[in-house]
Amino acid sequence: MRHTTRSNFPTKEGLKREIGIWGLTSNIINVVIGSGIFVLPALVSQGLGAAGILAYLFCGFLITIIMLCFAEVGSKVTLTGGAYAYIEAAFGEYFGFLTTNLFIFGASLMATAAVANALADTLSYLLPVFKEKAFRAVFFLILFSGLTIVNVRGVKQGITLVKLTTIAKLAPLLLLVIWGSTQISPQNFKWDKVPALSSFGSVSLILFFAFQGAENSLSVSGEVQNPKRTIPRAIFLSLLVIILLYIAVQLVAQGILGDAFPQYKAAPLAEVAKRIMGPFGATLMILGACISMFGYLSGDILNMPRVLFRSAKDGVIPIRAFALIHPRFSTPYVSVIAFTTLGCLLAITGEFKQLAILSSSSVLLIYLGVALAVIKLRIKDQADSPSFKIPGGYLVPVLAIITILVFLSNLTKAEIMGMLFTLVVLSLLFYLLKYFKTLRARMVK
Repeated sequence: MRHTTRSNFPTKEGLKREIGIWGLTSNIINVVIGSGIFVLPALVSQGLGAAGILAYLFCGFLITIIMLCFAEVGSKVTLTGGAYAYIEAAFGEYFGFLTTNLFIFGASLMATAAVANALADTLSYLLPVFKEKAFRAVFFLILFSGLTIVNVRGVKQGITLVKLTTIAKLAPLLLLVIWGSTQISPQNFKWDKVPALSSFGSVSLILFFAFQGAENSLSVSGEVQNPKRTIPRAIFLSLLVIILLYIAVQLVAQGILGDAFPQYKAAPLAEVAKRIMGPFGATLMILGACISMFGYLSGDILNMPRVLFRSAKDGVIPIRAFALIHPRFSTPYVSVIAFTTLGCLLAITGEFKQLAILSSSSVLLIYLGVALAVIKLRIKDQADSPSFKIPGGYLVPVLAIITILVFLSNLTKAEIMGMLFTLVVLSLLFYLLKYFKTLRARMVK
C-alpha cells in the first residue's frame, strides 16, 4: 500500500504528511546553519588565510555528493526515521540499531545540550544573569518545556517554528553579506602561498562540522508530502542556499578583517558587523547567533524524536512507549518528551563538553552507511523504484564512500580506538537485548 500524500489523512504509521518543499527546505537550512558559521570562519582563516575559500568549496562538494545519496535513498524509503530508516531497510536490524544510537547519543543529544549551554553563554554577553547556575537551570527548563509543547501539539506547529527561526537566523547573515560587500578591501584576498595539503585537510575536517545536519532534518520523511519529489528538491535547494551563503560570509569577513581575522575566534562575525555597522552591528550578530542556536534546538527537537519513534516501532529500541502516537495531535509525543527531558537534564548538569570527535565520526559513519545503502538498494532492485536516481551509475556513492574513509583516516589512533570501543559496546548491547528478547519469547511459549 502506498502512503497517501494528503495532509489530513494519517500514514500507516499514524503520522500526517503536512510538510511541503518549503517546510523541509527550511528544516534542512535551519539545522545545518547552526552556531558554527558564527565561529568557524576565523578558524578557517587562521589555518588557510585568504585561501580558506578552497575549504568551503571542497566541503560543499563533499556534502553535495553525500546528499545526492540521501536524495536517492530518501526517495525510495519514505518512512519516518531518515538515515536510520534508510540503513535499516538496506542492511537490517543490527545496523539500524547502531545508526539509531550513533544518531541520538553520539551526534544529537550531546550536541543539543551543548548548544543549549552555548545559547546561555552567548546570552550572558548581554545579560550576565545567565552565568548563574540556578538561573540557567530555570532557563533550560522553560526552553525545553516550550519546545516540547510546540512539537507535541503537531508537526505543523513544529515546522512553522522552524520556518520562522530560519528566516530570523538568515536575516542578519544576509544583511552582513550585503552591507559588508560594499566595504571589503581587495588586497585582503591576496594569497601569500599555496596552503599545504595537511593544513587543507585538517581545516576542511573542522569546517565540515558546519555542513552537517541535513541527515537530522530528513528524520521527518514520514510526514513529508509527496516525498519522492519533495525530498530531492528540498535537499538541492537547501544545499544551494547553504553553500552560497557560507562562501559569501567567508569572503566578506576575509575582505574586511584581512590578516586580523584569526584574532577574533570567539565572535568573528560580530567583529565584522561592528566594523561596518558599529556597536549595533555587534549586538545584532550576537542576537543572530542566539536565534541560530535556538533554531538548531527547535529543529533537532522536531527531527530526532522521529528516529526514536521509528526505531521503537521497528523493535530496534526495546521501549515500545516511544512508538506511541498522540490520539489527538498525531505526533510521537512520548519520543518528543523523552528526548527533550534527556536534553534538558544534560544541559542543566553541564558536566560534559561537546564530544566533537565522537560526534563527527558518528555522523561520518552514518553518511557511510547511507552511501552503501544506495548501492545495496539498487542491487536489490525493488519493484517500487525511486523517482530520483543519481546519474553516473555508482560513481557518486563510490566517490562518497572513498572521501568519507579518507576523512576517517585522519583521526588519531586514540580517536579511532574510541570510535571502535563505542561500536563494540553498542554491538554487545544489541546482542544482549536480542538474547533476552528470544529468551522471553521462549518463556511465553
